[in-house]
Amino acid sequence: MDAPVPPQNTGDLPFRADPKTSYTLPARYYTDPAIFEAEKAAIFYRTWHYAGHVSQVSEAGAYLTTKIHEQNIFVARGRDAELRAFFNVCAHRGHELLEGTGRKNVITCPYHAWAFDWDGRLVNARNSENVAGFNKCEFSLKPVRVEVFCGLVLVNLDPDAAPFTETMDGLEDEIRQYLPRVDDLAFTQRDTYQVKANWKTLVDNFLECYHCAPAHKDFVDLVDMNSYRTITHKRYSSQCAAAPRTTNSKAFSFEKGDVDFGYAGFFVWPNFTIWIYPGEPNLSVLQMNPDEAGTCLEYQDWFTMDGALTPQLAEAIAYQKDVLQPEDIGLCESVQRGLKSLGYNQGRFIVDEGLTELSEHAVHHFQVMVAQALGTALE
Repeated sequence: MDAPVPPQNTGDLPFRADPKTSYTLPARYYTDPAIFEAEKAAIFYRTWHYAGHVSQVSEAGAYLTTKIHEQNIFVARGRDAELRAFFNVCAHRGHELLEGTGRKNVITCPYHAWAFDWDGRLVNARNSENVAGFNKCEFSLKPVRVEVFCGLVLVNLDPDAAPFTETMDGLEDEIRQYLPRVDDLAFTQRDTYQVKANWKTLVDNFLECYHCAPAHKDFVDLVDMNSYRTITHKRYSSQCAAAPRTTNSKAFSFEKGDVDFGYAGFFVWPNFTIWIYPGEPNLSVLQMNPDEAGTCLEYQDWFTMDGALTPQLAEAIAYQKDVLQPEDIGLCESVQRGLKSLGYNQGRFIVDEGLTELSEHAVHHFQVMVAQALGTALE
């Protein structure tokens, strides 16, 4: 007797501009290596990327490094107090110049000791004085766009990209509404997670709280879900709760801060999210950095007043690191496995008129941006 034939997908269902009638993006958008490769040029090399915080590069010669796929970049404070970004590659033979974060007097390549100043100029190339026609000006480091937003350092590989504040018009006002002292924050710590899921699976998960009641019991105990609303904007979305259910929740305990609210979260296209928890001033950035079609490296950077970790904030960070993140990672890894199933290709968005915590309209908003960037037609 022949073995049963597994069910086969018979074709894509319509992905529409209206979330109320649209099916989700087909599963291959989350599993196909060709789509993953296409996203590099179509999305990541054309958008603003979170790199770090100004408190990490506050002094002359201080630097931090970041990667956008294969593109290695560093951001540094110059002797003139200007913040600049460059491709992190020596102009001689291509060796990487800097690693991690730190502070130096000059940038010296570990390979052949070519030295560069913090404005990108080549200041010394050993034995080049004996090379006919050698011109140091031809070997300056290649600059990268850099901006600072609410203390966050952002870089963009596209020299013609619109300014971040123009693209994200309204985001700063929302952040300052919940965190008036955002300018007084400094870097506290970084938590790192290796996740076996596509970066878009992780973003989809962040963008809806339809799963919160079944999967995040402590978060639901912290936040008043009746006031939880998600609002989409041009290139970002906000999901905030007006008030906490209690200051002594199962998630963590806190004293009321400058602003009384339950939770404020923001998605910033294409791949990072901003979190503000109630209590003492705090902000964190969770960034989804894809390394393959089915794997992703997540960074969560935390910022507190002057970088201090108080007992209250330590409890909140421990909840995020030890409870909420493992819960979400488990969900996303299960979804990623399911996206490879012959029994699945697309689902439907659950969208309600009130845009409540049960609505998935922000997931659709994100998937539309992905589809448009990749040239996918919408019905």
